[in-house]
Amino acid sequence: MPAADREKWDAKYRARGETIFPPSPFVLSVLDRLPTTGRCLDVAGGTGRNARPLAAHGLDVTLADVSPAGLEIAEREAREAGVAIRTLEHDVETDGLPEGPWDVLVQVRFLHRPLFTQYAAVLAPGGLFVLDHPTRTNLERHERPSGHWLLEDGELPELLVAHAPELEVLEYEEGWGEDKRHSARLLARRYP
Repeated sequence: MPAADREKWDAKYRARGETIFPPSPFVLSVLDRLPTTGRCLDVAGGTGRNARPLAAHGLDVTLADVSPAGLEIAEREAREAGVAIRTLEHDVETDGLPEGPWDVLVQVRFLHRPLFTQYAAVLAPGGLFVLDHPTRTNLERHERPSGHWLLEDGELPELLVAHAPELEVLEYEEGWGEDKRHSARLLARRYP
């Protein structure tokens, strides 16, 4: 990711001030299906809105993001919530996913299609992958993210088959969610 993008995200996070964003409703809905111990990677997790409930669930959470400002906010909010997370300044677009094995991977509202070839390699056998990302239909009600950053409607299963056949889909849905976003939502497991 170019330095200008990192600076853009830093500025965006700083401008939000004390605003705390709620976790993904889909992540919350699958928490009871996730292990209560093990290593969890929150991919491009920003200010930690999903890292906090994952850590409270019992997982050893590492939040990887390109923005130092986002990571600072995530650390502060985790402390205030009484949970421990690790943060890692890491650009997954240029450096790929941090080395595993991870028992759980969580990726919400971040899309970089080349990562699909890496998910199975960094997941532990039996590890779980949670993805929640807006689709093109989301543009009917929201102008952001722009079309470049959206999944095509119905694209997610095709990406898995083509680039991550080692993952077994446990749950897949696409539609308008509780967060008023039209998203593809997935829970998958790496074959043991």
